[in-house]
Amino acid sequence: MKQLNNKQLLELIKTDVEGFNKYREEYPNQKIDFSGAYLKGAYLKGADLEGVDFYGAYIGRANLQGANLKGVDFYGAYLGRADLKGACIEGAYLKGADLEEAYLEGAYLKEADITGANLQDAYLGMANLQGSNLKGANLRDANLEGANLQGACIEGVKITLTKENIEAIKGAIL
Repeated sequence: MKQLNNKQLLELIKTDVEGFNKYREEYPNQKIDFSGAYLKGAYLKGADLEGVDFYGAYIGRANLQGANLKGVDFYGAYLGRADLKGACIEGAYLKGADLEEAYLEGAYLKEADITGANLQDAYLGMANLQGSNLKGANLRDANLEGANLQGACIEGVKITLTKENIEAIKGAIL
């Protein structure tokens, strides 16, 4: 397969996640920039998006279950109501991202920068947020049942103090 540009790769992932993943195997060091992309409702389950730039992208209602989002730049991106169940989002940059009502059950967000992100009404049950920076994030009405926030910075976080959320934040850094 010949090397594709960002526009061609965006079209590929919209129609063929498996083909996109095969492409990533062939060109693992290619920097992919999907800044400002419009992927509303896209089916990206299991996609290998490691290191991709989604700055300011619209990814609302997308299915990203089990996707590899390690080191992805979601600065200012819209991921409202996206399904990120079991996704690896380790070390990702989610500063200022909008994840309102996103579904993040079992997501791996270890050491992610979630500063100032909107996670209102998000479901983070069993998510791993160890060492993440949630400074100033909005977690109002979010569900953190069983989430791991050990060593996470929650300074200035707006959070609804339910029994489950209080239990989840016990190991966090205020």
